[in-house]
Amino acid sequence: MNSAALATTGYGDAQVALHDSRQTEYRAFAEATRRLCAADAANEDTTGGFAALAEALHDNLRLWTLLAADVASDDNELPQQLRARIFYLAEFTRVHSRKVLSGDAKVRPLIDINTAIMKGLRAGATDGGAA
Repeated sequence: MNSAALATTGYGDAQVALHDSRQTEYRAFAEATRRLCAADAANEDTTGGFAALAEALHDNLRLWTLLAADVASDDNELPQQLRARIFYLAEFTRVHSRKVLSGDAKVRPLIDINTAIMKGLRAGATDGGAA
């Protein structure tokens, strides 16, 4: 195998890994968002839906905590400005989730944020992985 073919093969593997990573992140956000939507609807319909809402909020917070830890790492290669925005969204999600649990806020902003992240992940996957 010549050096050009070897380089192409190596780059191709990196593209697959990046694509797989985006797909994994997308699926995690899709599942968290689906659960937030379902729990929000259940909470509105019945008094017993609060437990499902608390669990969905907790799982969504775990996802955002992992993401915040990742962008705070020195090894993260995203641009600093994007890392800061993601970290801010993680902090907003934490604070807003507490307000939802105390009845002082609605779930919808968290769903909207997750949906925006999913759109960004999907767009990044279709434009060759540019973030």
